[in-house]
Amino acid sequence: MTNHNRTTVVAEPGDRKVIFTCVFDAPRELVWRVATEPTLVPEWLGPRGYTTTVEEMDVRPGGTWRYVQHGPGGGEFAFHGAYKTVEPPERLTYTFEWEGTPGHVILETATFEEQDGATKMTVTDEFETAGDRDEALLTGMEVGAIESGDRFAEVLKQLK
Repeated sequence: MTNHNRTTVVAEPGDRKVIFTCVFDAPRELVWRVATEPTLVPEWLGPRGYTTTVEEMDVRPGGTWRYVQHGPGGGEFAFHGAYKTVEPPERLTYTFEWEGTPGHVILETATFEEQDGATKMTVTDEFETAGDRDEALLTGMEVGAIESGDRFAEVLKQLK
């Protein structure tokens, strides 16, 4: 388990899941908006130094999404998936696939819980195998999630 500012990352040995938890000093409806509004996602998604282009984001059951991240060295990293469950402002479930490793699909679930004026956002990534999960962790996934959480908090602060 790693704890950095607002973000906690839990990846138990041998498990197929990674659980990211962030507590934001903002109401749940605003946290939901920042997580699901295509114009806001590029403001927070990804590590610092990267830019994100939202090519598609249809937040409804059966809707699809695709993002492309542009690295500081010119590299591009594309991700896509489909929404399974959309229950504003409580829960999102969707698939997540990095196009660099096709066929390795993650089921990602985000929950939003109100806690005394703050919002606890928990994102659970469930991989097909523990090996897939371990390989993803080696790519810097944890650092990207922590920096995204920090950037998410900055966007919330600007909007409050």
